[in-house]
Formats: sequence, structure tokens, C-alpha cells
Amino acid sequence: MTVTWKQRLIEVEVGAVAHGGHCVARHEGRVVFVRHALPGERVRVRVTEDTGGSFCRGDAVDVLRAAPDRVEPPCPFAGPGRCGGCDWQHASWEAQRELKAAVVAEQLQRLAKLDREVVVEALPGGPADWRTRMRMAVGPDGRAGFRAHRSHAVIPVDHCVIAVPGALDGVVDRTWPPKSELVVTRDAAGGAHLTEVGPPVVRRGRPVPGPARRRAGSGTATELAAGRTWRVRADGFWQVHPAAADALASVVREWADCRPGDRAWDLYGGVGLFASVLAEQVGPTGAVAVVESSAGAVADGRANLSDLPQVGWYTGRTEAVLGTPDFTDRSPDVVVLDPPRKGAGRAVVDAIAGHRPDRVVYVACDPAALARDIAGFAGHGYELAQLRAFDAFPMTHHVECVALLRPVG
Repeated sequence: MTVTWKQRLIEVEVGAVAHGGHCVARHEGRVVFVRHALPGERVRVRVTEDTGGSFCRGDAVDVLRAAPDRVEPPCPFAGPGRCGGCDWQHASWEAQRELKAAVVAEQLQRLAKLDREVVVEALPGGPADWRTRMRMAVGPDGRAGFRAHRSHAVIPVDHCVIAVPGALDGVVDRTWPPKSELVVTRDAAGGAHLTEVGPPVVRRGRPVPGPARRRAGSGTATELAAGRTWRVRADGFWQVHPAAADALASVVREWADCRPGDRAWDLYGGVGLFASVLAEQVGPTGAVAVVESSAGAVADGRANLSDLPQVGWYTGRTEAVLGTPDFTDRSPDVVVLDPPRKGAGRAVVDAIAGHRPDRVVYVACDPAALARDIAGFAGHGYELAQLRAFDAFPMTHHVECVALLRPVG
């Protein structure tokens, strides 16, 4: 019979940081992934998950020997069993970036066999008051909050230290229909947008989101990046840190380095942030092909970049579009891709490398997926030429990276 450690209290020495917002410890021959701890600490851990395998998960509920970088979390909702949105509030901001750098370096070494020193760069504004877009859940009592880590439980809040000031005004001080969700956006022009998504309903045996109802704002957010004003869906994708879009576009501009007349691909292109940069470089004699699966994002992109006729739009999954002859009739000089958290994957990497672009600029929100795809490109003779990492999500374990890949030789 399998003996579970769930709810057991154990005392451990905390080892290295791992991908996912926790550190690694060992106890009685098993690996324990510990949240709310820091490397080098001695802590008492309450096991929260245990399926009987080689590892389990737990929270540090008592710190017996603290690391020098430990600080008091600024949010009363952070900590074991509480809001799962932030992973590193108990670490200084400098230490947070060092932890993320260690994770990126470890993933590159383990998955891509690359030894590389990584520095995670801070974005302007500090570790608090930065998040402009968030999705909140509503609990059974009608109060809005955030889910606990790896749980459906809703932790009600009356404020959020990482949200931009004023973002939750009129949201946390009232009640909502239980089990609904709230999409909150505060745009660059100061506009507040709030959409209520009703409780899930069952259709054809499957739960789907309930009807959406706009509660505040026009539903169209105004954002500023890459020297342009953007009008995009308030509940669609846009970088949540006010400085992130500009920072990433700047790196893409530098590393893409397109010449007039070049052909560029912008894969997983969203509303065309990077396409706008590429279009300026290739000029009217060049071409930029944007691939995006969201029809709404494509519609926003067409409207925002209507002054750039060299930008063409393809709606569909990237791996499907890359297999169509009308898209691949001419190989690109430069490819920019910004895939979702799972990464591009083998099929997309193989398709890109098969066209032998001179430069591939890969924007990644997950270091493990980035490292796996870099290894895939290496199998086609591409090497990692440059890498930058940005702390676009302070207090959390998330980190944004940009990699430049070039053919060897």
C-alpha cells in the first residue's frame, strides 16, 4: 500500500531553485518541491501534494534558518495556502532576479546543453504596482479574488500589491455572481475596463465559459509601444507590464536587423507589435507575414497597421499555416516568433529551420520551452548567438527571454 505524506510536517535543508517558483529539498530519499522557501534555508514543510511517487510538494510553514535575502512579504495574501499569484514575495527584488537567472541558466544547460551566464534585467517601476491586466475569480460568497496555488479555491482580496494603482477600484469592494470571472484592464491612457464572464455552462457535455458582460470601459484599450498608439481588445493579449512591450520590441528591432526589401515572418504575432518593427525595416519593397490563431487579434492588427501595406495576415495555428504552399512560396530572411508557454515545438522549429533564415529571434515566456526549442534549432545547425532576459513579472517566477539564433558558419 502506498503511504502518502500529505499534511505531514517535515524538516528539510533547502537546495537550489527550480523552474516553477519553488526550491528543491530532499527527505528520506525523496525530492520535495518547496514553495515559500529560499536556497540555503532550513524550514519546516507541510506536504500539500503527494501521489506516492519519487517526489512530493509542500509549503514552508516555519523558517528555522533564514537566508540573507529573505524579506517580509509586502502582501497579506501571500504565503502558504493563500493567493497563488506571486511566488517570490519573500525574497528581495534583486534576489528574485538572481533566482530567475539561475532557472534560465539551468534550463539551458539541462535541455540545450549550453553553459551560459544569465542576467535578468529589471524593467522600470520596481517590483510593485505594475500589473495592468489580470483575471480574477469569484468565490461562493460573491467576493472577487485570486486562486490558491494549484487549486480552484478562491482567496478573496481587498487589494493587490502588483496591480497598477486603481486597477481594482470597483471590483473588490462589491459582490459578484458566484463562480463568475472578471477580466480587469487598466490601459496606458488610464482607461479602466472590466468584463464579467458568467459561470461556466455545460454544452454538449462540456463546460464552457458563460456569457460575457462589459461592466466598465469601452472594451478597447489604448496602449503605447514601438513608437505607435495601439487600440486593442481590453480582454485580449497584451504584455501586462507597462514597459515590457517596448523593451521586447526594442530587442527585436536590434536583432532582426532587416534590410529594405527583405521578407520576414512574425509567428504567433498577436496584434502585430513585432510586425510593426519589421515592417519599418523592410520598407515598402519588403514583406512581413504575420501568423496568429486569434481572429480577434488579427482584426485588431489589421486596423492598427493599416498604414503598412507590406504586412500580410494569416489567421490560423502556426504549424498549420507553415504547411501551406501559398505561405511558404518564398523563404524568409528573418523569423520572429513569440509562442505560448508550451513553446513552438518540433514541427514549427523544423519548418522554420527548413527555410534557412539568416536570423531567428525567439521571444519566450517559459525558459524550459525556450531551451527545448533552442536544442531543436541546434539539430538544424543553428546556434544561440545572444540572449537577454527581463523581469517582466516581478514577484512571480515568470521571466521573459529573447534569444537570437543564427546558422553556424
